[in-house]
Amino acid sequence: MTAPQPKEAARIVTHTVRPQPAGQTTPRQEQLAWHIAELASRPAPLDGQAVEMAVNRIIENTAVALAAVNRAPVCAARAQALCFPREGGANILGLPQGRLVDCGWAAWANATAVRELDFHDSFFSRDSSHPGDTIAPLIAVAQQCELPGEDLLRGILVAYEIQIGLVKGIALNPYRIDHVAHLGPAVAAGLGAMLRLPAEIIYQAVQQAAHVSIGTRQARKGTISSWKACAPGHVGKAAIEAIDRAMRGETSPSPIWEGDYGIIAVLLGGPDQVCHVPLPAPGLPCRAILETYPKEHSAGYHGQAIIDLAFRMRPRITDLEHIERIELRTKRLTHVVMGAGSGDPEKWDPAATRETLDHSAMFQFARALVDGEWHHERSYDPARIADPAFVALWRKVVTVEDDEWNRRFDDPPPLEKDHGARAVITYEDGRVIEGELPVANCHPRGARPWTRADYERKLRLLTEDLATEPERERFLDVAHGLAMLPAGKLRSLTVTLPADRVADGPRGLFDRAGDNGSG
Repeated sequence: MTAPQPKEAARIVTHTVRPQPAGQTTPRQEQLAWHIAELASRPAPLDGQAVEMAVNRIIENTAVALAAVNRAPVCAARAQALCFPREGGANILGLPQGRLVDCGWAAWANATAVRELDFHDSFFSRDSSHPGDTIAPLIAVAQQCELPGEDLLRGILVAYEIQIGLVKGIALNPYRIDHVAHLGPAVAAGLGAMLRLPAEIIYQAVQQAAHVSIGTRQARKGTISSWKACAPGHVGKAAIEAIDRAMRGETSPSPIWEGDYGIIAVLLGGPDQVCHVPLPAPGLPCRAILETYPKEHSAGYHGQAIIDLAFRMRPRITDLEHIERIELRTKRLTHVVMGAGSGDPEKWDPAATRETLDHSAMFQFARALVDGEWHHERSYDPARIADPAFVALWRKVVTVEDDEWNRRFDDPPPLEKDHGARAVITYEDGRVIEGELPVANCHPRGARPWTRADYERKLRLLTEDLATEPERERFLDVAHGLAMLPAGKLRSLTVTLPADRVADGPRGLFDRAGDNGSG
């Protein structure tokens, strides 16, 4: 069931995954979970470029998490985590290094902060993902277990490899399953690699994590709630618990993907579905992180190029009030996830949640066209959004699925995909202004591909009113030297904010333990 593909036989092995007929059992050595466990458990060199990118991703995650430090979902997640202090535990971003909590709860709080602004890396193939969601749980466990920086980097690169392999091979969106379903097994595999666990333990943990990571796409449909930010932290915490459980000798539902009652047969196409998951050949480094791309704007990835396109076209566009219609011709995924094809009237609603607006291509093009900038707070200011002139323009914007853009996105390999759109702006007097942009400016194929300096600038910009300069630069020094950081020093991979910059969170059930309900 495993065969190398001719073009990439030297580096990639593509694993064929199909549901087993009732009454039959797929041998363990042919199961996807076992292939993942073998990859995570076997020694392999670390690729220098991949390590550099992993450090970039840590810097980016830290930047966007700190920028979100006082948003409601982040405050709530942090308040929950603080109910589980642990000596020798893990940091919560923004709090002092000595204020430690259990690693599972640190993962929950930090991953929620990373995800809240929809402002970190992305990857698209057969499905979509934010592979950077794997990082917070790995850092938390590495801190609590006092691992060296090299082991953390190994875990991150394995987690990215598994996440990206699953996204390339197993589509979730056509079956309305949320993309965090691939996050759980990726985190479990990364944890196993980082902790240098045997394949048997990783195999059980990967299956447990896959089993409990399933959620529906309703998390990203209609009125999008704060759960969108919390979902990766929930899954990362579940993966940590799966590793702990497997280390104690417990087993998990098996085979989780191939079973006749398993994920593929029941949720992802049925008993005749066949999937193909590419993973590195034995002994070769994990480099899939180099296929991911950053975000310059705090918005869903399908809007990144659309925002840049609005900026580019803005000097040519006058008399906004006399525009009759703005048509964004784009790929199906943009149209149905963030566009008119979603069928969600909330995507034109000035009273919609921020989570809904950052998944509205129509809002993003109109806002960027009016403002000439994109800011993670100002662009979502309710007063500006409710301005009648802006609402009138916004409601003239629609997306249209375009076969040519579908071809430009569906057919090429990940880094060659075109994510953008062609804007056709029609005025009341019949004038038409058109423009298109295939990828965002910061994309590896974009006008200004990002380097380490851009990630550092993002951190400085997003924390200029939060962190002190010495603390920010101390963190960057730690990140730069992560590969050489000795065991027990990973708790320095954080940023402490002044106490008056971090808001308290609301109280809940966990705060009431022991107070007889009187608190």
